[in-house]
Amino acid sequence: MPTAQHRVIVIILDGLAWSVATQTLGYLQGLCEAGQASVQRLRCELPSLSRPLYECILTGTAPVHSGITHNNVVRLSQQTSLFHLAQAAGLRTAAAAYHWISELYNRAPYDPLRDRSTCAPELPIQYASFYHRDDYPDDHLFLDAEQLRRQYQPDLLLVHPMNIDDAGHRHGLHSAAYRNAARRADNLLAAFVPLWREAGYQLVITSDHGMNADGSHGGTLNEERDVPLYLIGEAFNHHEPPQVAQTELCGLCADLLGLTHNKPRPRRTLANSEAEPC
Repeated sequence: MPTAQHRVIVIILDGLAWSVATQTLGYLQGLCEAGQASVQRLRCELPSLSRPLYECILTGTAPVHSGITHNNVVRLSQQTSLFHLAQAAGLRTAAAAYHWISELYNRAPYDPLRDRSTCAPELPIQYASFYHRDDYPDDHLFLDAEQLRRQYQPDLLLVHPMNIDDAGHRHGLHSAAYRNAARRADNLLAAFVPLWREAGYQLVITSDHGMNADGSHGGTLNEERDVPLYLIGEAFNHHEPPQVAQTELCGLCADLLGLTHNKPRPRRTLANSEAEPC
């Protein structure tokens, strides 16, 4: 089978605002202080809603161009996603993610009896554990992801927990519940990131959008649009990283995997180019 240049895990911490990330993700910030990772503030595309921004992150296409402009667009993507690129190159793909990811890239509408546990090499996301409750526990989700990794050894793995976003909608940006959901996610990352790094994966950790004090998002407020981007692994340039656009994340991951593509890509982000410590 073909082999990836680097194996990649993409982690979308749904609904995590930049300000809360830098205050609560002590493990990730510690990696940055130790020079083992880098972090930057990323500005999400508009509207700052989940399904449009999943599409943006995974295809490099802004919502106004993808046609996925609100959360109730239930159809397959019309773009070529990172999963499509990887599968076409003979690489192995997997995801532990919210069911909207399945509806964008595998089958729509989502049928939990058919799609919750997916083992279908002919689909763009070949191996998956999808969930459909916003309160599905993050610790279960990370275990789902690790089980997929151990069983299928994917070249590309998406990990997509929802509890931060769920707490934000219930309690708002400035709530203890929202901040503590982020802290719990950081604790899970502290447990799993060393395992994934030891297995040779490069990690791209970000969020789709942030959260406002009203317990919502979708507009132009800084707290809705500004999200973190953590890059972990020796493939990245951690010394002077340029600003990365949300539309460039798909291309960045495709470059890591060694795929041929025409996606927007950031310059000087990988270690064989020039890069600013976090």
